[in-house]
Amino acid sequence: MADPDGFTDPGELEGLTVYDTAGERVGSVGRVYVDDDTGRPDWITVRTGLFGMKESFVPLLGARKVGSDLHIKHPKDSVKEAPRVDADAHLSVAEEEELYRHYDLTGELGGQAR
Repeated sequence: MADPDGFTDPGELEGLTVYDTAGERVGSVGRVYVDDDTGRPDWITVRTGLFGMKESFVPLLGARKVGSDLHIKHPKDSVKEAPRVDADAHLSVAEEEELYRHYDLTGELGGQAR
């Protein structure tokens, strides 16, 4: 379960089914990205598409875990329209900024895949 300041263990997110603000299934958690400074999970990728072949980045800010489900604060369409970023690499500052703009967030993250 997430603590008041967010998730602390990347392992608790792996494989969860992701649901949007309307309760619609978006996909499943692919990768978990942690903050370089705190080591806490900040971003996930969500596998979407017919066979889960596409991965979209989603911020964990405001997300909550309920059993084996993860409920995010963004609509499914917003996740599917997120900028495509290579999910196999460390997020660059430019990629983070692009994702922050897409999700209308402010601040900085140092995301690294786990």
